[in-house]
Amino acid sequence: MKAVNPTSRDIADIAGVSQATVSRALRNSPLVREETRARIHQIARELNYFVNRNAAGLRTQQSNTIAILLFDETGRAEADINPFFLSMLGNITRSAASLGYDVLVSMQQLNDDWHVEYQASHRADGLILLGYGDYRDYRAKLAALADANTRFIIWGPIVKDQPGHSFGCDNKHGGFQATDHLLKLGRKRIAFIGNTSRGSPEHAARHAGYSRAITGAGLETNPRLVVQADNSEDLGYKAAQQLMAGDEAFDAIFAVTDLLAIGAMRALHDAGRKVPQDISVVGFDDMPLAAYVAPSLTTVRQNTKLAGEGLVRRIVGLIEGEPVESQLMAPKLIVRESCGAN
Repeated sequence: MKAVNPTSRDIADIAGVSQATVSRALRNSPLVREETRARIHQIARELNYFVNRNAAGLRTQQSNTIAILLFDETGRAEADINPFFLSMLGNITRSAASLGYDVLVSMQQLNDDWHVEYQASHRADGLILLGYGDYRDYRAKLAALADANTRFIIWGPIVKDQPGHSFGCDNKHGGFQATDHLLKLGRKRIAFIGNTSRGSPEHAARHAGYSRAITGAGLETNPRLVVQADNSEDLGYKAAQQLMAGDEAFDAIFAVTDLLAIGAMRALHDAGRKVPQDISVVGFDDMPLAAYVAPSLTTVRQNTKLAGEGLVRRIVGLIEGEPVESQLMAPKLIVRESCGAN
């Protein structure tokens, strides 16, 4: 006989499991065995049971919501969101939905007291942080979150003594892959465009990989072929102009993002330099546009599907009280036309 107003305890009694197991199963938690989850879902369908999230949240003090905090790294009202993060957002949302979590997306400016706001509220059970501007300013806010026992995962590098947990790309190896590929094509005067300061640890790691590849080939790094630039097509354009205006010859460019690389290629084109015949170019990220510019861009791929899944899996693990470790994904070199050879 079916219950008129079934509860999670009714399902637990029939299934022979705990109420906590029922709750996790109905959220598609990875902590529940597949056969147990299937049995509980079948019983719930037979009883016409559904989860009242508001009531469940009052009981468990959880919102079943993950907040994604995107950061405006420029402070300009007209600034666009980094396209790489846009491609990651869809994968985070899909992965969260598969585990029974809603997603709240919030755009933050670096001068906002976002860390205080999320400590004081209960709008989300955990935070995923994308982008950070100058890491030296950002780190203090991470420390404040950690001191408040906030559950959060950072997309980015693993930095010594950094508060919280990170999931990101092995940027140093990616920088090495890009530069090593150019060296194997016979390029010997490889310019670097990006930010090498401690305020940008991801880009600094890519520069470390670039330097390791060059010295490993028996060559010397040339600081005059390094142009500091933050992430935009316009700054990539200006960086390439600066290289061309200098007195150091170069036959290749490794730019630490696709946006910088695309801007650099445009500057080379406008100056009558041919890519890849005169100058080979490699970027980093493999955002969707990289395959469709002319020439198509050789780049280092950060897999946004695996990134989204990894971030969600780790924040849900923290929410569920499971042990979580910081980890770096392996990058993959994607060879296209901008280098001139496979």
